Amino acid sequence: MKRIAILLSAAMLAAVSSLCRADSTSDLARENTELRGRLEKLEKEVEELKKLVGQQAKATSAEPVKVEAPKEEPKPETTAKLGEADLQRIAEMVQKEAAKSRQGYLTAKKPVWSNLDIQVYGYIKADASYDSSRTTPGNYALYVDSEAANKNDDEFNLTVNQTRFGVKITGPDDEAVKTSGLVEGDFYGSYADENKAKIQLRHAYLKLDWPEERFSILAGQTSDTMSPLFPDTLNYTVLWDAGNIGYRRPQIRLTKGFPLSKAVEMQLEGAVARTIGRSSPTSSESGEDAGYPTLQGRASVTLPWVGYKPMTVGLSGHAGREEYDIALSGTNKKFESWSINLDLTGPINKWLSIKGELFTGENLNTYFGGIGQGVNIDTSKGIYNEIAAKGGWVGASLGPWDKWRFNLGAGIDNADKGDIKTNDRVLNRSIFGNVIYSVTKNAEIGFELSDWQTDYKGQGDADSLRAQTSFIYKF
Repeated sequence: MKRIAILLSAAMLAAVSSLCRADSTSDLARENTELRGRLEKLEKEVEELKKLVGQQAKATSAEPVKVEAPKEEPKPETTAKLGEADLQRIAEMVQKEAAKSRQGYLTAKKPVWSNLDIQVYGYIKADASYDSSRTTPGNYALYVDSEAANKNDDEFNLTVNQTRFGVKITGPDDEAVKTSGLVEGDFYGSYADENKAKIQLRHAYLKLDWPEERFSILAGQTSDTMSPLFPDTLNYTVLWDAGNIGYRRPQIRLTKGFPLSKAVEMQLEGAVARTIGRSSPTSSESGEDAGYPTLQGRASVTLPWVGYKPMTVGLSGHAGREEYDIALSGTNKKFESWSINLDLTGPINKWLSIKGELFTGENLNTYFGGIGQGVNIDTSKGIYNEIAAKGGWVGASLGPWDKWRFNLGAGIDNADKGDIKTNDRVLNRSIFGNVIYSVTKNAEIGFELSDWQTDYKGQGDADSLRAQTSFIYKF
């Protein structure tokens, strides 16, 4: 009986001590409830064992006692006989409950991290570039500065500011909805010395996804819903102000998919986005001063094509408004911002794919359209007008072949000459080609040549040949 008592005591002691440890290290009522439930379950199992022991004790005491004269009569056996299976069951119970208790204790002690799936990703990128004429801003190229004063004023830049880091978060999920989030940044924050870069927030959003319904909700900052594609350039700005519009801004986006057939699917996306404006002469922010957000939307269809994978065609656009408070006059002016965009992605075969976009619209400077020009304000002449622009880009990706892959493309942004002032930019064009070599699975070296031409209203047309080398380490 002593063996049973010891084993039962050990089981009770393991459960009670684990409960005490969990209570002392966790402030969460859920943890206490779980541990109390385990204790109650263990107590029931102990009661079952007691009954088992009692039954075996009765069976033993009922057995006939053999007496042989002239030997002394033996005393009845009072110790319950447990088989190896019974002892093994008791040992497994104690070990099982102890393991649960330890797990609960450890869980209660780790609020510093998270029980979600968290993955860190990004890359380190060093860019060295030479321009035969000065570009804006220099580390990367948006357009070529006017050569009215300085012709062929070459420059050299070396930076690591495109180095990027991010965190992907997934879960917890249930049978109906999947949850995820993402935070990403780089070091192109404004107004910092070259060797004292500032962090710039790129993405920060959460996503609720109902896969069975083909429906999702995204809330936070990410890329615009309209004009979603990017050319594969080493230049940081991916042809912004040279044919590719769209940036990142806070938004709430709804996405719904509709399978039209086994091979064709349509997707609708709509977003309410923050209007990013400019400071007016009275220092108010023209986007928030408008009083309501910008609306964005996109409809796309994925369908079979001549290529080995489906083609996707999308039609998108946005509509918003800015309000400027005009200094001294006590009045304000409202300016519309809108765009209509067409995008296409078409894989031709395993080693060739093409993609591109077209756009037209007005007041697009915060979307990197109109060559960085959105509104023409000349209070001395009473001129207040939005700047219209149109353009697009096309790109092709080739490879990979062994460790090599190639990309080439071109883009153009054409601002309406009648909407801008003298000496402002009317056309910006870029043609690029690059080669990227994979040294290892994570390390790459790339080289890119691009030809830039920027035309001005009046004097100052400029062009530049840009050579860029990039060293990239992905993690």
